[in-house]
Amino acid sequence: MQRDCKDKEKIEKFLINTRTGVIGMNGDDFPYAVPVNFVWYDGSIIFHGMGSGKKVQILSSEPPVCFTVYEEYGTVTDPMPCHADTSYMSVMIFGKVEKVVDFEEAASALQKLVEKYTPGYYKKPLTSKLIENYRSSFDENAVSVYRLTPEDMTAKENQADENELFKNE
Repeated sequence: MQRDCKDKEKIEKFLINTRTGVIGMNGDDFPYAVPVNFVWYDGSIIFHGMGSGKKVQILSSEPPVCFTVYEEYGTVTDPMPCHADTSYMSVMIFGKVEKVVDFEEAASALQKLVEKYTPGYYKKPLTSKLIENYRSSFDENAVSVYRLTPEDMTAKENQADENELFKNE
């Protein structure tokens, strides 16, 4: 298909720079999709959450999931309204999520999240002892760190020049 993106370097850069993804899971009666902050680290998606809640409950059974990352760049104009389009990039990752149970590995993964979302803010790195002892103020549960290693991945894009995008002036 013409919008498939096969450029591994571009996909990697996109996953590194995009800030939010949506994890889709099989819920009870309906599919369950929730946005999460994440980091692309060592060939996997890493995200975290409180140690309780629907997401944690569903993920405890290690179900197959779909993780979608996307960014819209604007509307592409055309003299014919039916030919107007959207400029975007998206990546879908399919696989199973596993909980990171090793505290050293969890601390390293969470450190990557801290560096992505608050670069240079915290002066000391996270330690495994902190991760082991940290409890949520909401429910006193330990933080959960998850890794999604891709079994399959697809990427699509529709790139447009800035001058092709609609400007509402």
